[in-house]
Amino acid sequence: MKVFRRKAILLCLGYVLLLVLTMLNLMDYKWHKEPQQCNEQGRHTPLQPQPDLRHLYRPSPPRKRQLIYVFTTWRSGSSFFGELFNQNPEVFFLYEPVWHVWQKLYPGDAISLQGAARDLLGALYRCDLSALQLYNTAGAKNLSTLSIFGAATNKVVCSSPLCPAYRKDVVGLVDDKVCKKCPPQSLSLLEAECHKYDTVVIKGVRIFDIHVLAPLMEDPSLDLKVIHLVRDPRAVASSRIKSWHGLIRESVQVMRSRDPRIRRMALVDGGHHLNKKDGSNFYALGALEVICGSLAKTLGTALRPPAWLKGSYMAVRYEDLVVEPAKTLRRVYAFAGLDVSPDLEKFSLNMTGGSGYSSKPFVVSSRNATQAVNAWRTALSFAQIKQVEQYCQQPMDILGYERVSSAEEARDLSKALLRKPRL
Repeated sequence: MKVFRRKAILLCLGYVLLLVLTMLNLMDYKWHKEPQQCNEQGRHTPLQPQPDLRHLYRPSPPRKRQLIYVFTTWRSGSSFFGELFNQNPEVFFLYEPVWHVWQKLYPGDAISLQGAARDLLGALYRCDLSALQLYNTAGAKNLSTLSIFGAATNKVVCSSPLCPAYRKDVVGLVDDKVCKKCPPQSLSLLEAECHKYDTVVIKGVRIFDIHVLAPLMEDPSLDLKVIHLVRDPRAVASSRIKSWHGLIRESVQVMRSRDPRIRRMALVDGGHHLNKKDGSNFYALGALEVICGSLAKTLGTALRPPAWLKGSYMAVRYEDLVVEPAKTLRRVYAFAGLDVSPDLEKFSLNMTGGSGYSSKPFVVSSRNATQAVNAWRTALSFAQIKQVEQYCQQPMDILGYERVSSAEEARDLSKALLRKPRL
């Protein structure tokens, strides 16, 4: 009986000891698990709320860049218009990059090349200049800064840090002879410069219908706006005839896009193959059928803009630009989100206040605004004028270009042929 009592006592003591150890263990665990704070006397104080630092580790939102496409056609004054952006120190400007597509894929017709042109533009607006390598016709393994079309007058290419010849912040035309002496740099360096700019502007004449750009304008990663530069088609025709040698390849590609099902009026120079003195008319005027047909479609879309075009499109008449350069420049820059500096305004005035209109085609220079607007009225025959008006009747009506009923009316410079456009 005593043995049994002794075993019971030992068992109870063991149980009590185990219970005490367990309680001490739990208290020690709780003490180490909870963070401790001490005041000046070493006493425990309640926890204070800590600041939320998670925002420091969140990635920064992507920088919003303004992208502009100058949408136009050959001989519309686009070289001068492009200079208004090329001269801006805040703008990364590219001149006619789709030229590379047309050269590489020649003799592809104009319409079939639209998709490739759009894809290249999409890459360039993201500063991916390596896409130009797909259309390298220079013979070298890699394109350089001086290999891209229009590089010899590009302020980014010809200015520091890529070249010491010019300063981007100084307004003034680039002498192509000076720029061609710049050391050729890799396109990766030009890409690095592109990423520094908040505004990228590309000028092109090889997109024919605004709908081609719709996928880019709908892309949420891009903020693309279109400035549509237009000019009286009769003035375009006159300039095309004057410079037909420089446009012959492009004219052939454009004319290959004509719809063979359309019955059309015979071209003024139907015997171009006989090498007549004015044999250039066949290509210079014939291409306007396709150009004005596409222009009519684009203007029709602009008059009834879909959601992707609203607020992202503006039309500028060349005639308004050269007659009121400062006013038009301010309107264009407001649309593009840019500020007009006094130097740029002075530049626009100087470029339209020249003494003549005899400059060589494809060369940007100071010209007389009045002569620039009216030169076609004495340069074209009445037959040529009517040819253009037949091709371009619809866009002329929308844009406010009055047609003429006689050769005398065309040559009467006292009669204005401009009215307010419907756009």
